[in-house]
Amino acid sequence: MAERILVALGGNALVQVGQQGTVAEQTANLHRALIGIVPLIQRGCQIVVTHGNGPQVGHILIRVEAARGQAYDLPLDVCVAQSQGETGYLIQQSLENLLRQAGIIRGVATLLCRTVVDRHDPKLVNPSKPIGPFYAREQLLELKSKGWSLTEDPSQGFRRAVPSPAPLHIIETEMIRRLFDEGVIVIAVGGGGIPVSADTDGMLTGIEAVVDKDLASSQLAVAIGVERILDLTSVEFAKLHFRSPREKNLERITVEDAKRYLAEGHFAPGSMGPKIEAGVYFLEHGGRQFTITHTEKALEGFEGRTGTQMIPA
Repeated sequence: MAERILVALGGNALVQVGQQGTVAEQTANLHRALIGIVPLIQRGCQIVVTHGNGPQVGHILIRVEAARGQAYDLPLDVCVAQSQGETGYLIQQSLENLLRQAGIIRGVATLLCRTVVDRHDPKLVNPSKPIGPFYAREQLLELKSKGWSLTEDPSQGFRRAVPSPAPLHIIETEMIRRLFDEGVIVIAVGGGGIPVSADTDGMLTGIEAVVDKDLASSQLAVAIGVERILDLTSVEFAKLHFRSPREKNLERITVEDAKRYLAEGHFAPGSMGPKIEAGVYFLEHGGRQFTITHTEKALEGFEGRTGTQMIPA
């Protein structure tokens, strides 16, 4: 039976440090990230691709706010939907072109996905998810005057922060499973999925938030029977004592190690923290291996030659 793999692409990995995040830049970054996936497809692996949207949805919000009074407003959940379409299209086209060059005929489909969240989740009143570009300290007063919540990255500056509730259920799971089982490479749960809440009568309402894509991806992986997750981001390893003289790469860890390091506060919320939490959830619910590595090290990470390899025990 073909190995079933979920490849999670980080939104920040698609917009590298120092870049503006143009479509041309993202396309070039995607080419370098996805080229490492092609050998896995050549081996017959079944692949589902998920992606983050932090930089992209932040820029969409900036455009919405700049156009206020000239075009209709968009709530954040609709901005997430737009980012799914934009990034899904770029991933789908880049991957199809790489497969064509390799002489591989496989269907690739992007599916718009919604993720159910709890409308009473306390995280909805505590913005923690960084989105959009980085800003300098000198811009803080102006940004706060807009009513923004901000979070700091010590090495790169400040970013806008928005609510990020926990994912409960991905509505399109069964459709993803059917496509996946038929051998289609599915691009799904972009940006963690469009957040919605469900009423007692089943009616759905959009929620203005951004769901963490790693947590949503691990839920999807468990639901469709994925064996391995390859989480591609902007760093090659998860680290202990990040950006300190004691910094140490984590190469091979167990779930128990991961839980201990989380409790000790080694992983930042909104960045590496959710990846480690996602790995723990995935491996505790039947997953076999969870790998974190750089977007351009996909094949090496999959083969265990680099990256943080998390295993059940």
